[in-house]
Order: sequence, then structure tokens, then C-alpha cells
Amino acid sequence: MQSLQAKAAEWSGVDSADAFAIDESNLFEKLGLQAFVNLSTNFYSRVYDDEQEWFRSIFASSKKEDAIQNQYEFFVQRMGGPNLYSQRRGHPALIARHRPFPVTHEAAERWLHHMQQALDTSSDIDAESKLKMMNFFRHTAFFLVAGDELKKNQIQAQQPPPCKHGTSDNHHACKKI
Repeated sequence: MQSLQAKAAEWSGVDSADAFAIDESNLFEKLGLQAFVNLSTNFYSRVYDDEQEWFRSIFASSKKEDAIQNQYEFFVQRMGGPNLYSQRRGHPALIARHRPFPVTHEAAERWLHHMQQALDTSSDIDAESKLKMMNFFRHTAFFLVAGDELKKNQIQAQQPPPCKHGTSDNHHACKKI
């Protein structure tokens, strides 16, 4: 079975070396906290105003302010800053935290669309950092898609086989006649 990282690289078009180039320098020290706050605020302003209801509905159970804080704290922590996210919420556990949501290829592309726009309009992030960040975001988005597909496969594996005499999962209806 192909690893989640390998699937993420294949589906995102970003190999692991490029995805984790964010680890080559401390982007938090380079950019500062406010750049991450601004990026996350810009991003979620776009997400919560998205014209596609199916996409907005993914975020409907979260308050915008909470989503912004969760995101910038995770970005800060992942890109060399203090462990703000873990101190407040525990281990990031990205796949587990995204488990309740439909993390499909289409949703990942829509998320990335908004993130690219947010990065493009961020004047406090330099071009090299934007490229590193976008490679990380693209790879990570498809890592979550791979995790979502793994979840679906595990659920399907736990289901009883379909009854050859119908679609009922009532075991009595599946007895041989």
C-alpha cells in the first residue's frame, strides 16, 4: 500500500523535499507572528465568503475567529515558532482533526485556491517564503485527502458484505432460502 506521504506527493504534484523546504529556515523568525495572523485572517475572509455553499458548509460549525486562531497558531508552530497550537489544543493530529469533514480532492483544490489568493495579496510575506509555504500547503492538503480516503476504506472494511439476495444488512434476510 502506498504511504500517505507518497499519495500526497503524487496527487499534489509537490515532492516531499519541496513540501518540507519550510524546515530549511525558520519562517516564523523571518516573517513574524503578524504575517501569519494576517494570512489566516485574509484566507478565512475568503473562505467564509466563498460563493460555493458546499464549501462554506464545511466550515459552518466553526466560528471564523476560532478558525483564524487555530490556523495561524498551527502555521506558527509548524514554521519554527512557539508551540501555540499544541499548548492550547494538544497535538495537531491533522488527519484526526479533519476526520469529521469531507476532505475531497475538490475541497482541497478549493482550499488551495483561497490560500493562493491570500498569499498573493500578502505584502508582508516575501516571494521565496510564499513558494515554500504554498508547496507545503499543497502537499499537506492532499495528505489530508489521502487520510480521508484511508478513513473511508477502513469504514468500508468494517461493513458486513452485502447480501446477495438484496441490499438489506439485516442478517436474517441474508440467510439462504
